[in-house]
Amino acid sequence: MSDRKIINDPVFGFINIPKGLLYDIVCHPLLQRLTRIKQLGLSSAVYPGAQHTRFQHSLGAFHLMSETIKHLTAKGNFIFDSEAEAVQAAILLHDIGHGPFSHVLENTLAGGVSHEEISLMLMERMNKDMKGQLNLAIQIFKDEYPKKFLHQLVSGQLDMDRLDYLRRDSFYTGVSEGNIGSARIIKMLDVKDDHLVVESKGIYSIENFLMSRRLMYWQVYLHKTSVACEKMMISTLTRAKELALRGVELFASPALRFFLYHPIDKKEFYKNPDCLENFIQLDDNDIWTALKVWSNHSDVVLSTLSRGMINRRLFKVEVASSPITRQRKEEILSRISKQLNINKKEANYFLSTSSIENNMYKKEDDSIEIIYKDGSTRDIAKASDMLNISLLSRKVKKYYICYLRSENDGH
Repeated sequence: MSDRKIINDPVFGFINIPKGLLYDIVCHPLLQRLTRIKQLGLSSAVYPGAQHTRFQHSLGAFHLMSETIKHLTAKGNFIFDSEAEAVQAAILLHDIGHGPFSHVLENTLAGGVSHEEISLMLMERMNKDMKGQLNLAIQIFKDEYPKKFLHQLVSGQLDMDRLDYLRRDSFYTGVSEGNIGSARIIKMLDVKDDHLVVESKGIYSIENFLMSRRLMYWQVYLHKTSVACEKMMISTLTRAKELALRGVELFASPALRFFLYHPIDKKEFYKNPDCLENFIQLDDNDIWTALKVWSNHSDVVLSTLSRGMINRRLFKVEVASSPITRQRKEEILSRISKQLNINKKEANYFLSTSSIENNMYKKEDDSIEIIYKDGSTRDIAKASDMLNISLLSRKVKKYYICYLRSENDGH
């Protein structure tokens, strides 16, 4: 029997998974569920290649974590085998609580429960199955372990999650700006006073990483069509839930039905074990199957939205630097209610306004420290000659308005 499994990954090549706890996690039904959830949700409406899954991302982050541990120990940082295994387990499991179109779900079906909270609930549950083998991984994940730099590797400015998703999302979308030098960054990492630091000769790789992250946010994650798509999905599920709670019969898989026909908030999610049981059964397929059937529903709002999602007839989006006026909103709502022969309240499902903020680097979150040959450290914002602090942490705010196109308006 070989003592490891090898998986061929299009981004990083061969990934080694040692037999034992880590391989058991990869084979666990809760991690396998992530093979049925797309990493970028609805972004394939813009980038047709973005079909990769959260499972692929988890494996990639695990691979980078294995590489990082190798480099950190080679530099004389002492990491026990048990700690290495635990931090690898933590990164494999960091996204386990994502539902289909994760932020859409957080806003509609499971109100107010974040995927991080669900991840922790699922880890605790797996830990029971595995007779406490995940105790250390959970401690690191919750930042309750004495070696703080291990938590930074799972969740921090330069964590393996970010290093994988920027590289992977860039690969699958074809947006080359996101292609960061993850191998170089990992080679430059070190630990000083229990804090991750970057060797000064890696400063350009870090600048590139921060720029790439900003570009990927505007070009991929917050692309206006992706935003429109997400708003449409939120409207569709909100309408479905409204009808369900009114007693209207809707087609849905048992797991989706549970979330549609029960009002679920954070308190309920923690109190009622059925919430987690049904959540585990939910993936992208439940939603798409329902949308196909809802496309022919007698409710005009639900069927129009569902058809739009299935046939990619998406909301029109406009981006502005100031908020949308009330008068403009009223004009659009009047047009939509006339167009679909519905009342103003229902027309609101076809109009969404929001603002989105993004900045590259927040020192308060977790600073990126550069270490020099003499052992002194400086924050990247001070150490960089290219990116000054005001540029790095400047917030950019954009206002979006998404609405149903008029009948003579093309795609």
